[in-house]
Amino acid sequence: MNRLSWFNVVSLTFGFVFLYLPMVILIIYSFNESKLVTVWAGFSTKWYGELLQNEAFLDAAWVTLKVGVLSSTFATVLGTMAALVLVRSGRFLGRTLFSGMIYAPLVMPEVITGLSLLLLFIGIGLDRGILTIVLAHTTFSMCYVSVVVSSRLMTFDRSLEEAALDLGCSNFDAFRLVTLPIIAPAVISGWLLAFTLSLDDLVIASFTAGPSATTLPIKIFSAVRLGVSPEINALSTIMIGIVTIGVIAASLVTKHNSVKQQRDEQAAARTA
Repeated sequence: MNRLSWFNVVSLTFGFVFLYLPMVILIIYSFNESKLVTVWAGFSTKWYGELLQNEAFLDAAWVTLKVGVLSSTFATVLGTMAALVLVRSGRFLGRTLFSGMIYAPLVMPEVITGLSLLLLFIGIGLDRGILTIVLAHTTFSMCYVSVVVSSRLMTFDRSLEEAALDLGCSNFDAFRLVTLPIIAPAVISGWLLAFTLSLDDLVIASFTAGPSATTLPIKIFSAVRLGVSPEINALSTIMIGIVTIGVIAASLVTKHNSVKQQRDEQAAARTA
């Protein structure tokens, strides 16, 4: 077994400190008694109470959650369908154009994506609001779901589907009963990735959001320009906690499904 050298240990330590120390400081100062975020005046949770009474932040958080759930769900459905077409359909007319359109948002600058979507919504006369943000987030997060699901489908054993078809299942039933449960960890991971991207997005949402719909990143960015308040630290701490819980839950589900699949394969091998 290769041991880590002192250089690798030091590099990893500085890397983790650089990434996570600002988050730790932010979490600590969210419990600061003082209104000055850089001056520690004692432990207090009053800013969480103040946050719960701030209707502007609560409304923005509610809009962000609705947009995140809707856009990630649509992106997961469309991304899974796109992955099935790319992996299962082989070569067909327009495949290169189709795959390019699927993967273009991965490399497209967010400013260009947001501006093009804004011009599209103006051109078709669609008022900006929650609907336009959902459509925009679905557009750019769908490609991430497609990449995650495609990587799982490439290693999928097609003989399982063929066995289901031989037993009388239709193509849809074979997908619903056999394929989807097996690729479920990848689908769930794609949904969580799309949801996280939606929560984090600022640039595209700023182009497609209207006065009736303000997402949390836009609200935080507007508030920070006037100065960082302890309420923002409290809000950021809550967001970090939610994302952490989601990542842990997804890891546990993936591990459970992997263990279950290994047990099923071992049981099938013993019976054979």
